Order: sequence, then structure tokens, then C-alpha cells
Amino acid sequence: MAMLEVEDLNVRFYTEEGVVKATDDLSYQIEAGERFGVVGESGAGKSVTSLAVMRLIDEPGVIESGSIRFKGRDLLDLSREEMRAIRGDEISMIFQDAGTALNPAYTVGEQIAEAIRLHKEVGNAAARERTIELLESVGIPDPAKRYEEYPHQFSGGMQQRAVIAMALSCDPDLIIADEPTTALDVTIEAQILELLEEVAEEFDTAIQFITHDLGVVAEFCDRVMVMYAGRSVESAPVEDIYYDPQHPYTVGLMSSIPRIGDERDRLDTIPGRMPDLVEMPSGCTFHPRCPYAEEACTRTEPPLVDVETAEPADASDHRQHSAACLAHTGELVGNLDYTVTVEGMDSPVRGDGGE
Repeated sequence: MAMLEVEDLNVRFYTEEGVVKATDDLSYQIEAGERFGVVGESGAGKSVTSLAVMRLIDEPGVIESGSIRFKGRDLLDLSREEMRAIRGDEISMIFQDAGTALNPAYTVGEQIAEAIRLHKEVGNAAARERTIELLESVGIPDPAKRYEEYPHQFSGGMQQRAVIAMALSCDPDLIIADEPTTALDVTIEAQILELLEEVAEEFDTAIQFITHDLGVVAEFCDRVMVMYAGRSVESAPVEDIYYDPQHPYTVGLMSSIPRIGDERDRLDTIPGRMPDLVEMPSGCTFHPRCPYAEEACTRTEPPLVDVETAEPADASDHRQHSAACLAHTGELVGNLDYTVTVEGMDSPVRGDGGE
């Protein structure tokens, strides 16, 4: 049994403009100790998915249907008190903007110690000692002094480290990291990724890593799920995503990455933008932007299937490479003829729609 099992998750936001379909029958699984990447453009549903797992969807949002099973328990069936006991203890989250995640009215050390006291039922002295150990473990110098300082006295990188320390404070089984390296320079980004990797290996902690940076995914993750308009459009081990992408959207993302020695005058781009989640296009939601779209794509919503067998995707098969494109169900006249240059390879990857 996987540690986290999300099945047919549907999150809706009821607004004056209409119903926003933030996630659409989304399913995935994460094993203990696994580093699972979630990628896609802004508006794809990545952060909403993470907030749904934490049961932090606010009005006008609602988790309309589906299940989120963590170690065999459906989190959607738990009371607020039961969920509060899990949140921050067994599942913790590193929020995208550390500056807003920290309360400016309290010292950084006290905010971390509060989480420890809440879940571990220890005294003030023990919580303080544990907090100082955590601050030191995430590379914050002079942790005893920093314990007494406020968030505005920390640099951006140190704020991010403090939020990671808070996430680690109760030795969680799963950490949800929502773009934890956003707005950090490349040196600090590398240090944060190294820290998270050490944590995952030392404590066998699973990490759901949400990002738009495909370079970070290649370096850090074991498996990847590509999201578009609230759906999973491709899922595979990280090597398959990079060396053998099987969905036109993934191909577009890969082609837009700048690479050392790239001789292109301009990077490739995906035309258009993410669709309006209130009025979704018919058929495949990506077809208005897809260079391979045919008439069938405008009327048939492609299922997520194994690219080799065309059988329905099985989220429990972690080696499976699945994609939601009619090219893999035999409903297109043409093939996906594409080229993706991958750094370090002697020749480009050429796709043929999985045939």
C-alpha cells in the first residue's frame, strides 16, 4: 500500500463568474521515501492539489469528490481535530513564500517551538532545545541567537531554511514542498535541494515536490506527474519524462528549456495560454495549443493510458509511463513527430506517438 493515495480528486471553486474546475478526477500515489515531482504552468492545479491534501482549501473552494488516503486513512473522513493532529506532525508543508508563511509578530524560534509543543507534548525547555538543533541542522549560523530573532531579520534564504526546519520539527512521513526554491538565487537553491535530499534519505521521508523548474525536477525527483488544467496529462519515472516524453504538452515544456551548447536562435514556446477553468474547451483541454491536434481532439477527452499497451493507467505501477493523448489510443490519423534535444545526449530524442 502506498503512503499517499489520491483518487479521482475534484476541487471546485464557486465564484461569481462560474465554477472553477481546479482539479479534474486527479489520481496519483506516493510511496514512503519517494521524491515525487509535480510540474506544470501556473494555473495547472499544482498548489491546489497540495492544499487539498492538507485539507486547507478555503471558501469558495470545496473538495467536491474523490479520496485522499494517507497510510490507509481517508483524510476527507477525518474531523477537524483529527486532521489538525496529522497536519504538521505526520504531514507537513513548505509553503511557496516563506516570508508570508512566518508570522512577523513572533520570533522564528518560538514559531517552530510552538509546533513541537503542540504535537509532541514537551515542555518549553525541551521545545527550545529541539528548535535550536533544527535551526543548526538546516544550516542557520548561531542558532541560539537566531531563535530570538523575527522573520524580517532573516534573509530570504534563511527564512526558507526556517520554514524547512518547522516542516521537519515533528519528523513527518510526508513533506509537501510547494516551490520551496522560488525567488532564491541558484546557490541558495542548490543548498535547499541538498538539504531536502539529505532529509529524505536520512528519515525515509516522502516529498511531494511542486515546481515549474524542470531542471530542479531532473536533479531531485524519482517520478514526475505533469499537470495541465487540473488533470494529470503524463506520469512517469523522471528519466522517461526527459528522454521519452509522450504528451505534446510535456514535449513543449521540454523544448522550452535553455541548454548549454544550444544552437537555437530562440527557445521553442507553447502558443497560447492555460484555458479558462470555468469554460473548458471540449475534448482534449490542450488541443487549442497543440501542434498535432486533429478533429478528434476537439470532441474526445483522452483517457490516461499506458503508452505501451494503451490500457488504462494504474497509479500503483510506479514504473508505468502513462499519458492522456489520443495518439496512444489509436484515434489520431497522424503521429506525434517531434524532436527534443536533451543535454548530454549525442542526438535528439525523436517521438512517434509511442508506436
